[in-house]
Amino acid sequence: MKRLFQSPDERILLIRNVFALNSKILQFLSILTFSLLIFDLGFNQDLDHSLLKKIFDGSLLLLALGLIIRIFSKTESYKVPRLVIEVLIILSLGIASAVNFGLIEFTNRITLANLQINDFFVNTLIFVLFIIELSKLTLSVNQLRIHPALVFILSFLVVILIGTGLLLLPNATTNGISIIDALFTSTSAVCVTGLIVVDTASDFTFMGQFIIMLLFQVGGLGMMTFTSFFGFFFKGSNSLQNQLFLKDYINEDNIGAINSTLLKIIFFTFITEGIAAFSIYHIIDSELFESSGEQVFFAIFHSISGFCNAGFSILGDGLYEVGFREEYTVHLILATAIILGGIGFPVILGYYNYFKHIVIDTKNVILTGQNYQHAPRVVNINIKLIVYTSGILLILGFISYWVFESHHTLEGLSGYGKFATTVFGSVTPRTAGFNTVDMSGLAMPTILIYLILMWIGASPGSTGGGLKTSTIAVAVLNVVSLSKGKDRVEIFKRQISNETIRKAFSVILLSFLVIGLGVFLVLLFDPQLLLIDVAFEIFSAFSTVGLSLGITGELSFGSKIVVTIIMFLGRVGTLTILVAFVRKARTLRYKYPEEGVFIT
Repeated sequence: MKRLFQSPDERILLIRNVFALNSKILQFLSILTFSLLIFDLGFNQDLDHSLLKKIFDGSLLLLALGLIIRIFSKTESYKVPRLVIEVLIILSLGIASAVNFGLIEFTNRITLANLQINDFFVNTLIFVLFIIELSKLTLSVNQLRIHPALVFILSFLVVILIGTGLLLLPNATTNGISIIDALFTSTSAVCVTGLIVVDTASDFTFMGQFIIMLLFQVGGLGMMTFTSFFGFFFKGSNSLQNQLFLKDYINEDNIGAINSTLLKIIFFTFITEGIAAFSIYHIIDSELFESSGEQVFFAIFHSISGFCNAGFSILGDGLYEVGFREEYTVHLILATAIILGGIGFPVILGYYNYFKHIVIDTKNVILTGQNYQHAPRVVNINIKLIVYTSGILLILGFISYWVFESHHTLEGLSGYGKFATTVFGSVTPRTAGFNTVDMSGLAMPTILIYLILMWIGASPGSTGGGLKTSTIAVAVLNVVSLSKGKDRVEIFKRQISNETIRKAFSVILLSFLVIGLGVFLVLLFDPQLLLIDVAFEIFSAFSTVGLSLGITGELSFGSKIVVTIIMFLGRVGTLTILVAFVRKARTLRYKYPEEGVFIT
């Protein structure tokens, strides 16, 4: 033993190996306890008097000991917030282990989500630990040496497959579910679409609804964004290679600001969803619910679904459910959450930096007498295009809905009801998917306008899908520029690059090809369906909207596969798939003679 520690290098190497082994053990234990938890909840197995129960209790204690050992590791950075959280996790694991081994008696019978309060918090703790360890593993994904676009695609595919497996658990549904329906539902949730082939309210248990909520929360933010946040926060650092790998996912050009941008995105998401949930809970009529717990879950589920533009609801008829259709203030709250989620994180962060600059410089002018310093291009052309285009689409949607629906879905409503319904009707086709009216009662002009609004969709870098506002804006500006005989596209005293214009028209062409093929195939599998209903369904699927004219549940097996694939293509982007799989051409060192082609 003495010879083992004679060399300082050997001692350092041994300590390093111990901490490395401890990290591996923590990863294994987190996966093990999470698997046992899923087995217990998903198959309704009683672990109280079995070997699995002893393994579960022992794993909790070992997790606490492993976390204590890791705190003394110098390989990870422990800042105050992380240290406080990890200490709380250790204490919670210790208390849970003491309760499970009978060292502490817990007689409180308060239930939350059909579980005793202590079981609920232990299960939540295990889930958090699993996410933390999984997130740390994702930080090493760049070592796979594959294209970032392919990693983006695979991240969604992996979550969809995991979600499918979880929804197939017996306790996730009331009467079971087929593989294709589970895959369709999981894809719809992860791709934040909202189309359903089984009723979320009646066919899924609380556990199933909770799984769906987690899926569209992860899908709305993006798997890489979601896990990178937890991985960075609980690892304490992020390598330059990780930062380069993440910059495209969060639309951040400044590599030094990637970690702070990641934190801002997550905090803005959770704060917005929290405010929306709090507002819904306190405004909605409590008599519509059997218990306060049901009311809390309703508020949380719909606030997350709204911000993520998912369109899922735990009401049988959506927000058109009797009693809920008159909750106009709640509709406006959800409309606000939808707009904030669909406007895009680059816009939110841009205006955050802009107002931060104003506040700081104004304070300096008042307190120190310094001259006000102008910060150029804090709000760049990308942000301006998105804001202007979004505003125009919302106004056009509001006016058209008010005009065409005055004698249809708006008839008989109060003044406030007409206003709220019109606002929501102009917002929801922008990839949100909620309905506060009977969709079969919409006028034909409204349906056609909805097709356009759904096709355009939300903004880049947002939780929504669709063609994107910036894409249609660039295309329109290019048409205007050509009509004026200009040889370039200019806006806001800036010139848009030719590469951007080429990408915009490529995305538009690919969207028409996918949508057209989707309509053709669904009509081929289900020829009894009306063309307008099928077109509406495919536009909704590709743009990840979730609105339907009522045919989703009637789709055959083949049509469900088609719509599932289109939802996936619409979320990850057709151009992204081409970039991931088509070999990139080398820099061309030649140029052919230029010749025109007749375009009329």
